[in-house]
Amino acid sequence: MNYRAPEGRAAQVRKVKQALLASRSAILTTHINADGDGAGCEAALSSWLRANGTEAWIINPTPFPDTYRFAVEDERWIVPAGSPRARDLCAEADLAVVLDTGEVPRIGRARDLIRELRTVVIDHHQPGAQPIGGISLRDPAAAATGELIYDLVLAANGPWTEQVALGIYVAILTDTGSFRFSNTTPDTHIMAAELINRGVDSEDVYSRIYGRARLRKYQLLGAALETLETDEEFGIAWMTIPADAYEALEATAEDVEGMVDIPRSIIGNKVALLFSKAATGAIKISFRSSGQLDVNQLARQFGGGGHMKASGAMLEGPLERAIEKVLMAAREMIALDSAEVLKVDT
Repeated sequence: MNYRAPEGRAAQVRKVKQALLASRSAILTTHINADGDGAGCEAALSSWLRANGTEAWIINPTPFPDTYRFAVEDERWIVPAGSPRARDLCAEADLAVVLDTGEVPRIGRARDLIRELRTVVIDHHQPGAQPIGGISLRDPAAAATGELIYDLVLAANGPWTEQVALGIYVAILTDTGSFRFSNTTPDTHIMAAELINRGVDSEDVYSRIYGRARLRKYQLLGAALETLETDEEFGIAWMTIPADAYEALEATAEDVEGMVDIPRSIIGNKVALLFSKAATGAIKISFRSSGQLDVNQLARQFGGGGHMKASGAMLEGPLERAIEKVLMAAREMIALDSAEVLKVDT
């Protein structure tokens, strides 16, 4: 069985493909604290663009995650956003490509760097209140933005370089939770199979991403577990990353990745929350749903967003007040949902 891209994406794919192939020099960026989907898409698209004769540079609002550097064909293509070279490259470029987000606040300081450039947005999140303009390839039905990059490369008949296939696989693997989450579809598995046929070593990729970690990650997890709390009446579990432990261990955002799955896994839990302090002093909240509750709607109450079962937001401190606000909103949503279910049942 071969993968066929959804017909509903065809027009968008065609426009984006034309814009990318017409570019002489493109700047690739993604959201603050890039995850495997954003970083994997950058790795794949930078390789594909350069194979087609277009210079491609990765300039993110926050440092490129070390975990995913193995997927990038040449680390020299990654340029720190605060460097003079980043400003020079953006001034010389003729296109910006924003991956795995479509909202202005989510690209942080990269916004000023690409403000004057023609822009392409490739994203699979629900549209937000402050969309990035330009040509777009957006589809919330896609399990990962990597699936949209797959459609793009497929429509262009390649070239399927090693890093194109690897980057897309990383993007899909991570945003489906290793194909565990409900966003995984038969098409997702078909794409993964085709990428493996193109040379991706699935065991090696899994080992690099999930099979190894620095000691400090587990030390930080130990400190966070001491903060774990539950509200059994409403089915909420939450945990906090202690700021003092984070600083003492010299931890990074990568060390926190995946920790929200701890409260999410508790039996009887409906909503999981992870609170951590951002470098700006604001409180970062990760939202996860263990059932049918739409935490995207919950996150949007605080200016955030994402997916139905996985979203995020930033809230001004202090921490205790932020936790209080979010828990209140979560309880209200759960109570309303329970009332609706009761109404249907009766």
